[in-house]
Amino acid sequence: MTISESKKQTTSDIPDKIFQKVSTFPSMPQAAIKLRTLISKKDVSIDEIEKILRHDPGLAVNVLRLANSAFFGIPAKVTNLKQAVMLLGVNRFSKIAVGASMYKSMDTAVEGYGLSPGELWLHSIAVSTTAEALAKNRKLAEANDFFTPALLHDLGKLVLGKFVKAEQPKIDSLVADGVPIVIAEREVLTTDHAEIGALILSKWSFPDDLINAVLWHHYPDGSEDSNLYPEIVYLANFLCHSKGGGESEEEARNMPYSSVLDRLRIDSEQYIVLAEKARNWMKKLSDTLTFD
Repeated sequence: MTISESKKQTTSDIPDKIFQKVSTFPSMPQAAIKLRTLISKKDVSIDEIEKILRHDPGLAVNVLRLANSAFFGIPAKVTNLKQAVMLLGVNRFSKIAVGASMYKSMDTAVEGYGLSPGELWLHSIAVSTTAEALAKNRKLAEANDFFTPALLHDLGKLVLGKFVKAEQPKIDSLVADGVPIVIAEREVLTTDHAEIGALILSKWSFPDDLINAVLWHHYPDGSEDSNLYPEIVYLANFLCHSKGGGESEEEARNMPYSSVLDRLRIDSEQYIVLAEKARNWMKKLSDTLTFD
């Protein structure tokens, strides 16, 4: 069965114990919901953002920590929200605030995937920012929200992790034989973390294009969308896992789908540059950003 065919299953094909975990998965943090609503507006003021952050001092602190990380390249340390907005711009600052608001939800060890506390969140921030950079490179409309599906692309791991751990020997055996992890998950569990993540976003009433970006973030060729959301999230995720741009025979075998690069109009030389940038971004993020 191909990925395209298997993804057409109904939720009734997902084991009850997994689907139950999806149905009881916590709602999106209220601050994130409010901030996403602001981002969708044409004109957003810092006062509106401050009003949301004022009710959660811990979130405001985390927003400033994130804004001050070397990852975002602000030349001088910022000490207040207004200063951060001036340097980053309202729209970019709002998205950083959305990312920070997801910290508590994602700051946990993810069993089954070998992720230590905070590692999933750090990766998600890197992928979301890389996705924005790719969209800018492709000159896609700024109104499109590539940040959010990239931020939430691995959310399904929070649900599926314990089930992956329970079936670890079977999944590891398939992976050792060269089966991609997402296929191994589906072979053993009849679902995968991308599908579970998409179900969570559906539960949160996200629009279809963002849900599909999460659903197809490992196999964008299976998506019927033409808006490039799945391609952007796929490549951003790939870049943030990449160890290079094909300089060796081993890395050349681990290149992204050429069909995706073609649709995004990225040639091999451009990909090597993007891979190096993504690697540097990840290092800056992991080296400089820590939360209590």
